[in-house]
Amino acid sequence: MSDIIFPRSPRETMDGWPHLPRYIDKIRLHLARKLHPDYQPNLGKGFDAGWLKAAGVTHEQMLELVKKSITDGEVCDWVRHNVKKPASEKAALLARMLDYPKADDADGIARLKMRKEQAGLAHRDDLKNFVDFIDADEKRS
Repeated sequence: MSDIIFPRSPRETMDGWPHLPRYIDKIRLHLARKLHPDYQPNLGKGFDAGWLKAAGVTHEQMLELVKKSITDGEVCDWVRHNVKKPASEKAALLARMLDYPKADDADGIARLKMRKEQAGLAHRDDLKNFVDFIDADEKRS
């Protein structure tokens, strides 16, 4: 049995934002000192950073927000009141996530291939992007 507590899928949404529930899970696990070491170097980076940039908030703001909240509803209320972005920007973030790596990104494609091999998923030709890979690696697909 794995000792990893997996955060939610990057596909899950909150207030229309993809990845936000996952990011919140990672912060809560970090604050509780239960974030698996595999996740620690990228906390606030990668897809987390993509969400932060799209939302226009900082990682430090999110750490404080999640630290002071008890429920996801409190975080969602804060985001709803402080992050005023149209649905089109939220959809664009999901599209960017599902298009990573791009077909012409040789380095990204090589990194995805390497990660699939490391995870024993090299045979999974259906894993075309890192969102697919994350869901498979975390046993959701």
